[in-house]
Amino acid sequence: MIMRHHLQIIPIPAFKDNYIWLLHNDGQAVVVDPGDPEPVITTLRDLQLQLSTILITHHHHDHIGGVNTLLSNYPQAQVYASKKESYDFPHIAVEEPDTVKINQLDIALQVINVPGHTLGHIAYYLHIENSEPSRLFCGDTLFGAGCGRLFEGTPVQMYHSLQKLAALPPQTEVYCTHEYTLHNLEFARTLEPNNSQLLARQLNTLQLRQHNQPSLPSTLQLESATNPFLRCDSPEIKASIKLHNADSLQVFTTIREMRNHY
Repeated sequence: MIMRHHLQIIPIPAFKDNYIWLLHNDGQAVVVDPGDPEPVITTLRDLQLQLSTILITHHHHDHIGGVNTLLSNYPQAQVYASKKESYDFPHIAVEEPDTVKINQLDIALQVINVPGHTLGHIAYYLHIENSEPSRLFCGDTLFGAGCGRLFEGTPVQMYHSLQKLAALPPQTEVYCTHEYTLHNLEFARTLEPNNSQLLARQLNTLQLRQHNQPSLPSTLQLESATNPFLRCDSPEIKASIKLHNADSLQVFTTIREMRNHY
């Protein structure tokens, strides 16, 4: 697949800690989970972009609250959202193994079902042959050094969703939708204090945030090395929570509950 323009991806900060990801080719644009329409409209106008597509990962208001306003400003924009969830705006319902083709940017994204945070949560995976790293737009499923709360799904569902994402190529860039990385790393270090890669990531993230820079995107390789929810077989994590002989699902269930109160 040949792209007419180099694909650019930028974060649009929203609310306290959300990121609305904007993909563009200097003319056409895609936004992911636009909870707040105003910064999106401002960015589109500043960059002289036309909005062609809106991608929704799940139904929480901080991810969909701006859709109707964006559609009133850009009525030609097409919305994609989960087939397993209900929405009050016009959209094309998708689920795994559907593909979202965005002709204006010459890209196609695979839909991945990732229940856990919500039952109908989906992610979008962008892979271009012989080109840049793959990109994963995973909403509130996988975070920098963390994962989403279980508002609707079960630990089993979230664990398997994360395993599905972790099986993608290691260099895949991870574009999640909240700036939670630093707090997640603090929690991770309580579980795995001797993980040198974890300490290095914490110091690097601290420096980024002190300069008001995003900690994202990360990569699946970095998450596999530092994210406790992808490291449930770690002997140190098992020792920290006194579950030496537990299986990975038991460990995941325990540390997800611990993170709720951290």
